[in-house]
Amino acid sequence: MRSTLVITADGSPTIFVPELNEHYHSVHGAVQESMHVFIRAGFDEAAINNASLSILEVGLGTGFNLLLTLNAVIHNQVDVTYHAIEPFPPANEILSAFTSAHLEQLGEGAAYFHALHQVPWEKAAVLHERFTLIKYRDTLSDFTSNSKYHLIYFDAFAPGVQPDMWKQEHFVNLFNLMHSGGILVTYCAKGDVRRAMQSAGFKVERLPGPPGKREMLRAIKI
Repeated sequence: MRSTLVITADGSPTIFVPELNEHYHSVHGAVQESMHVFIRAGFDEAAINNASLSILEVGLGTGFNLLLTLNAVIHNQVDVTYHAIEPFPPANEILSAFTSAHLEQLGEGAAYFHALHQVPWEKAAVLHERFTLIKYRDTLSDFTSNSKYHLIYFDAFAPGVQPDMWKQEHFVNLFNLMHSGGILVTYCAKGDVRRAMQSAGFKVERLPGPPGKREMLRAIKI
């Protein structure tokens, strides 16, 4: 899909896909959104009770969530195994347009931006002594794993763009892939998404959303 680089309100970049009329991140601030939803509401909570974490990201995209997680790993001395699903990765020509100035808000994780996108699919890569990555070029429907996850970042395109990604059956499968007490976080707070998570077995809470969004969801496997 043809795409362009766009600068969001906090000065960090995102990708706009005209074919879908959709951005990869919030135009109110790409890094702000990732920090609020996935790091503060997800990683920070999961790391309280776990010295090592197994994380699954649904929708790797630009890799901002991964890089901010890596930054948190470096500063918090947590060991992470990170699995990421991305069936339609951004084209190399758009990724090459991201400069160090664009990425500076990612902290130390910014240094790994181009490396993570060059990692071969379905092969373990040690990006940092505390951070191992495996990328899967699978759809969520096709993805299977023998791993159990402490934390899931659900960062698919919005339900209005990819409604099939937000079905109850997917949340059932993700629930079964998680440790007891595992956390799933997403920027989406739609009522039908919350109900799908609850029907899958999660305890779901609404949290204040990032800039430009009133609420987000955090789901816990009790």
